[in-house]
Amino acid sequence: MTDLQIDPDFLALSRHHPEQLTTGTFHLSNGTRVSVIAPGIIQFEPEQPASADIVLSCGVHGNETAPIEICDALVQRLLKGEQQVSQRVLFIFGNLEAMNIGERFVEENMNRLFSGEHSRGPGLVNTERQRAQQLEQAVADFFAKGSGQRHHYDLHTAIKPSQHEKFAVYPYRANGDYSPEWLRFLAACEVHAVLLSNAPTTTFSYFSADQFDAIAFTVELGKVRPFGENDMTRFAAADKAINQLVSEPQPQWPEYRAEDFSIYRVNQVILRQQEDFSLGFGDDVPNFTAFKEGEVLAQESGATYTAQQDGEAIVFPNAKVALGQRALLTLVPAQL
Repeated sequence: MTDLQIDPDFLALSRHHPEQLTTGTFHLSNGTRVSVIAPGIIQFEPEQPASADIVLSCGVHGNETAPIEICDALVQRLLKGEQQVSQRVLFIFGNLEAMNIGERFVEENMNRLFSGEHSRGPGLVNTERQRAQQLEQAVADFFAKGSGQRHHYDLHTAIKPSQHEKFAVYPYRANGDYSPEWLRFLAACEVHAVLLSNAPTTTFSYFSADQFDAIAFTVELGKVRPFGENDMTRFAAADKAINQLVSEPQPQWPEYRAEDFSIYRVNQVILRQQEDFSLGFGDDVPNFTAFKEGEVLAQESGATYTAQQDGEAIVFPNAKVALGQRALLTLVPAQL
């Protein structure tokens, strides 16, 4: 153990003065072991054995501020001793440089760089690729040293308005084992729409699900707003549930009821392949808007993409992604 002292405003120090941040380990007066891994990466371990190893990540996109503010406030309370963990918890504030400029990313979308994607193609050529590799290693080390049930909740807010204000992406599971049990925490967060991914991806939550068999979700908690402009009352349920998750030995979540959830499966993954790619609907069309069979969803040189069935809905539309990246997902109703 090192004789380390740290300002409770860990995120501010990580973002604005990383050169002043000393990595190492120390204990709080309540016995909690705190490890500062790197700027924006901090771990808390209770004095007593834990039943869960929980990763809470936020800020993988730097302009998705509400989850950052939720996790930052929680870290400050833990460091001040105002709250105590009952589980092992790793907090990750992902893209610090993008947070500082209030943008989704600096050079490259970090949430397309996991599961080793950071080192493919051009390799570790920018700070986002290097940071993704660092985050993977932090998660690997954290899970390797734990013995509890593994969880990873990657917290986001969406660019577009949405017919479901809060929703989650359940990463692809090759055996099709999508468990209703793990949706109970989401219900406590007032997340009642779930997308079942249909293939491996390079997102952060899929990395943890695939590599470590973690209970993992990408959780969209609302709409993108600048720092300080979030109506935090809209995130009160999620904030409360996250605090219970880390601080209560056995948090009590709502019972799973199928009628409380809207479950979707991904039907089409539409990539932007040409410079002239465009969407077939306006920027103000919300996530989960449904289309009729045959309606044009997107087009580009050599291809037109249409709804394949009535009621096919859209999510995550973005015509400005890099070539070869996902510009749109379509969804159809499903069951667990």
